[in-house]
Amino acid sequence: MSDPTQNLPEHEKHGFVRAAVVSPELRVGDAEFNAGVIRAEMKRLSGEGCRVAVFPELCLTGYSCADLFYLPTLQKQALAALRQLAEESSYSGMLTVLGLPLAVDGRLYNMAAVAGAGRVLGFVPKTFLPNSGEFYERRWFSPAHTLGVAEVEGVPAGADLLFEARDLPGLVLGVEICEDLWSVIPPSSHAALAGATVLANPSASNELLGKAPYRRNLVLQQSARCLAAYLYASAGAGESSTDTVYSGHGIIAENGALLAESERFSFETRAVLADVDLQRLEHERQRSAAFRDEAAGRCFRRVVCTLDGRRAASSRLLRPLSAQPFVPPPGSDRDAACREIFAIQSTGLARRLRQTKSAAAVIGLSGGLDSTLALLVLLDALPRAGMSRECALAVTMPGPGTTERTRGNAEKLAGALGVPLRVIPIHAAVERHFQDIGHPPDQHDITFENAQARERTQVLMDVANQTGGLVVGTGDLSEAALGWCTFNGDHMSMYHVNAGVPKTLVRYLIEWCAAGQYAAEAGEILRDIIATPISPELLPAAADGGIGQRTEDVVGPYELHDFFLYHFARHGCGREKLRYLAGIAFAGSHTPEVIEKWLGVFLRRFVQNQFKRSSMPDGPKVGTVALSPRADWRMPSDYGGVL
Repeated sequence: MSDPTQNLPEHEKHGFVRAAVVSPELRVGDAEFNAGVIRAEMKRLSGEGCRVAVFPELCLTGYSCADLFYLPTLQKQALAALRQLAEESSYSGMLTVLGLPLAVDGRLYNMAAVAGAGRVLGFVPKTFLPNSGEFYERRWFSPAHTLGVAEVEGVPAGADLLFEARDLPGLVLGVEICEDLWSVIPPSSHAALAGATVLANPSASNELLGKAPYRRNLVLQQSARCLAAYLYASAGAGESSTDTVYSGHGIIAENGALLAESERFSFETRAVLADVDLQRLEHERQRSAAFRDEAAGRCFRRVVCTLDGRRAASSRLLRPLSAQPFVPPPGSDRDAACREIFAIQSTGLARRLRQTKSAAAVIGLSGGLDSTLALLVLLDALPRAGMSRECALAVTMPGPGTTERTRGNAEKLAGALGVPLRVIPIHAAVERHFQDIGHPPDQHDITFENAQARERTQVLMDVANQTGGLVVGTGDLSEAALGWCTFNGDHMSMYHVNAGVPKTLVRYLIEWCAAGQYAAEAGEILRDIIATPISPELLPAAADGGIGQRTEDVVGPYELHDFFLYHFARHGCGREKLRYLAGIAFAGSHTPEVIEKWLGVFLRRFVQNQFKRSSMPDGPKVGTVALSPRADWRMPSDYGGVL
């Protein structure tokens, strides 16, 4: 059997569907003019590779026609315009949602018509009609429940319709109209439970002070509750301004995230486009027991059509895609995000210190990123646990690979922060261990490296026993994903405070500390730690005394691995989609060959090192991706498949 997606544009092969919300130029009551504007925009959007286009409520006539809706002439003109646009939709390759007043059995309905594949596919009536303040739709229209027929002139009609594109897997469209979203239980909730992945809302929401952010939040929240994409297209400034003004607010959201938003208050046609990820939504729904187990409140009818899948489309992905998905995006409140992360980490550690009645918190301080963050979190946790800063005990354990730079930074950091520090060299202990097991000390293999890591862990555990303390682990989420830790060495602690923080976020948090709370005490030291190459320092130093072992030379760039981890664990992306997304996110910084190389390393190491994650210590979950075997990630340690 041939692959139905083989002729699709690249982004559609990976589950993305391009959607648009439009606020067209409008003449109130002029259906012919309005249809011409819509026709031109449909043609343009089709050329952009759009698959779903949503126009505003009653866009063929204008929402503000008032008693003119009763005129048979206006009703007939709107219906004729719809039929013509539907016939012309055969070339567009997209589902188009249009609004018009439609008379059925002596009643008038505020209808959304869905057109595609050269015909009108269905009519969806508005369920909730606003009838207070500036809105009085019940003067003209009847609500959906009064529609006593299942078809209008052979076309399916009702609030129980879903529209499925046979040749675009996962594209199932549900429609509600304006006020429906503002109701206690929006009809889109039932549509989503019945299988709708894309929810369209043709609207005519007027503008009031403060209404735009409220409206935006409604759209975002409904998309999140329904685990769906939500397309909101509102009427623009061309509507009558007799008593109110319309702005043309267009919003595209996906599972609580804002993908695109239009400019408001324009008299010209405005459209925004975004690629919604249907595969991601399917993954979210499969993960959600609440969504899976909830029964739909009613039965829905599906109208199935075939769209043209052979059209050329822009290869550019139209959606936000960060190369550092774990790091708060530019423009966000950095202080708030970092304070929240620190609060999660430090509260978790403080709870453990209180529960164990620890007299001390022992931490291995190497002068690297992870142990630095763990120490800063510890200092935040101590007052939460009712303990003084003197209860922290930093231990630095220089070995064969330790450089003056990292040791110096560890010692200077502890001094600047007023943390007690013990220096315990491990050279002699490791050499004696090599003698005991008969390992040549100049054989710099995995035994050479792991012996040092396990010796350091033994020292920390024993010092904790001496002081009545708890060993604070320093390993991060990225290392857990890659297995870049020594089993029963740095892999182990009494509480892994960085367990939910990936390497890119570790760096971000330390940068924040260096520029903020600790700028005066240790800002310069923290900045040098950030600039130091990442290394476990388990191999001898280079000839010039510098670091001789660089982690990213061995396992690859952490920015790539964190990107892979986020989209793999959070969204269920497979190899092909990871490669596709990384190629876009890192265009200009990593070649396709480099991405492919390290993607293979990531997937291989992720599978091979589950046994380490299966026995990892407790630690706090910080973001939406975590690898604790007790919570977010469960897989057999002896998995034999290929990711």
